[in-house]
Amino acid sequence: MIIPVILSGGAGTRLWPLSRELYPKQLLPLAGEDTMLQATVTRLAGVAGLGAPLVVCNEDHRFLVAEQLRAIASPASAILLEPVGRNTAPAVAVAALQAQKGGDDPILLVLPADHVIRDPAPLRAAIAAGAELAEAGHLVTFGIVPATAETGYGYIKAGPPLPPVTGHPSPLTAFTVSEFVEKPDLERARGYVAAGNYFWNSGMFLFRASRFLEELQTFAPEILAACRKAMAEAVPDLDFVRLDAASFAASPKDSIDYAVMEKTAAAAVIPLDAGWSDVGSWSALYEIGAADEDGNVTFGDVLTCDVRNSYLYAQTRLVAAIGLDNHVVVETADAVLVAHKDCVQDVKAIVETLKKQKRPEALLHRRVNRPWGAYECIDAAERFQVKHITVHPGATLSLQMHHHRAEHWVVVRGTARITRGDEVLVLSENQSTYIPLGVAHRLENPGKIPLELIEVQSGSYLGEDDIVRFEDSYGRS
Repeated sequence: MIIPVILSGGAGTRLWPLSRELYPKQLLPLAGEDTMLQATVTRLAGVAGLGAPLVVCNEDHRFLVAEQLRAIASPASAILLEPVGRNTAPAVAVAALQAQKGGDDPILLVLPADHVIRDPAPLRAAIAAGAELAEAGHLVTFGIVPATAETGYGYIKAGPPLPPVTGHPSPLTAFTVSEFVEKPDLERARGYVAAGNYFWNSGMFLFRASRFLEELQTFAPEILAACRKAMAEAVPDLDFVRLDAASFAASPKDSIDYAVMEKTAAAAVIPLDAGWSDVGSWSALYEIGAADEDGNVTFGDVLTCDVRNSYLYAQTRLVAAIGLDNHVVVETADAVLVAHKDCVQDVKAIVETLKKQKRPEALLHRRVNRPWGAYECIDAAERFQVKHITVHPGATLSLQMHHHRAEHWVVVRGTARITRGDEVLVLSENQSTYIPLGVAHRLENPGKIPLELIEVQSGSYLGEDDIVRFEDSYGRS
């Protein structure tokens, strides 16, 4: 069996303002109708012997990940929650240990959740060829056939070709790995492309769980020891597995490349030409888009005049641009980015500044997703805040109270069941109620359509941390 291990722990800060720390790029539909996480799973359809995905993600993203997988009818076999980021080697180690539970030893297909592959057929063929190598004990990586002399990727130098495992020639040739090369300067990158035996390092891997753990024990035993302890003391929580925080944090931070692949003698590389991109910047997203006759890639309500070779994204309103060349303009409900395409890597500096200033735009969009639905701030000033709240059919918010604010609720669509102290109210459209400060309350949607209401908060403090939860269906404290 082949188990897809989906690594979904990144923050995607280089795609701000669309990607935010609590709603990163892998959870966004950046290259189609599906989110990047969903596309990572759906493009594997047709791979022989494929099992349910196993996901490693940030604790803050857990409900979004679970819901997106359920939406495509591909629920995870397990979702492992990282209490802190420790790079890919520890993430894959805990996934391998989870996959071995019950005495199994499957082949693991390690895939980042934030890559674009425009032609999945070559990927599926490469997986089939790589599975034979993994069965024979190889640790396989997929090397992207370089389209240009790219300085933003690491490279893999291929050595001699490997003989077919089954004795029957495969349409794909695999090679030993001669070396992994760090991101080069432009001159060296051009030399690599001209040589023909260098490939971009995709960060995708295929190996048997036990083989990876054996090599990790040989080359990075401290990582494996910490991960074994984190898994041994892990706690199940609804559909999730919470790794022991102290044990996992004790693991060294390291990538699969540095910890294992650069040191093992069992590494193999299969060339892959499938329209791959790691979508690491706005300029990369421009490259995979469908450009018009002026070389512009646009999304949403966009008007242009004398604009060329630019990426323009409008999320909530009209964006009009005049006289731009090689620019990126991205509009969201609460932020607008304008940058020259040559400078888009510096978006990370803007995000760092936002974090230093403790501005919410680094973390959240105006629309904030919750396991029960979502809320969006419509207006706010001193001592009041107005929100549009949507509750999924059958969903229930926590039983809670607030020390510093009262709330007025007006139902605009659907039916609300409201607990207010000792009372239980059922309200329909155009009906309202008042939740006094300090009173325990709960909101439920007993209906079959989304519940929408307007909430007006008033009080001396309106922060989200003014919540005391007494009961919660989603395990939040």
